[in-house]
Amino acid sequence: MPTAAPLSDRLLNGDRRALARAISLVENDDPEGWALVREVYPKTGRANVVGITGAPGAGKSTLVGAMTKLRREAGRTVGVLSIDPSSPFTHGAILGDRIRLTDHFLDQGVFIRSMANRGALGGLSEATLQAALLMDAAGRDDIFLETVGVGQAEVDIIDHADTVLLVLNPGGGDSIQALKAGIMEIPDVICINKADHPLTDTMVREIRGVLSLAPSGGWPVPIIRAEAVRGEGVAELLDKLDEHRAYIEQEGTLSERRRRNLRNEILALAVARMRRELESRLEDDPEFLRLVEEVGERRLDPASAAAELLARELAADS
Repeated sequence: MPTAAPLSDRLLNGDRRALARAISLVENDDPEGWALVREVYPKTGRANVVGITGAPGAGKSTLVGAMTKLRREAGRTVGVLSIDPSSPFTHGAILGDRIRLTDHFLDQGVFIRSMANRGALGGLSEATLQAALLMDAAGRDDIFLETVGVGQAEVDIIDHADTVLLVLNPGGGDSIQALKAGIMEIPDVICINKADHPLTDTMVREIRGVLSLAPSGGWPVPIIRAEAVRGEGVAELLDKLDEHRAYIEQEGTLSERRRRNLRNEILALAVARMRRELESRLEDDPEFLRLVEEVGERRLDPASAAAELLARELAADS
């Protein structure tokens, strides 16, 4: 196993194997991985990070492939991080998004990695931002973070990306349900994929109606029609993503977004580690088992049991 120092040198020089190894270490919560992130972190902050989200079947992976093709034609290096849902029972995942990116497998300027979300509600795993930082340190110009299909509350990609792209497609059911508050509050750019559908115009009108309810001023969210399979509209979409990046740089909000993202990442990592520690401590704890038994027998409600448990743990740590 390579040590952190030579691995970091290889990573900073753009070595693909070193990048793959580094992401595996972080994903597996290996101390060597976190030491590596600490070492290379000062070299990050240069990549353009775009978060891509939307309902399952919207064509996100195909769109990412089309955008990657144009970025490579422009001479830019690309990192793709696809987050797939984990089984709540086996904790396994079918990391299948690579299937739609086969055209780029042999391209040394493209690094593709699939990760399981490991039950994270918002569609992103605990190690996602760390993996993006490693791609950044390895010199990738553009990083595409593609999440699992999201619902109204599952919008934490806003805490990982400089620019958020929402991908929708018409004819997928009740479009008003898809446009409810939450998911519609996070995008900087909206793409209507599979735009040859006859209901595309209807969906565009509905989206504009929803966006009109937002406070005026600032960045006007553009709506781009695309046909990712044929590559139609993809160049215009990339232009809008670049315009948004230029806008937040000019307005000085890029650094503000990144500080917010990192703040939320610190809290998320701390909460995840506290939960693992708590679960380990309580696994065979008789008092915890007593609380569970009382809740199960309806002598105590879950909130009161949680309050009692938290008070006990805080007192023990003080």
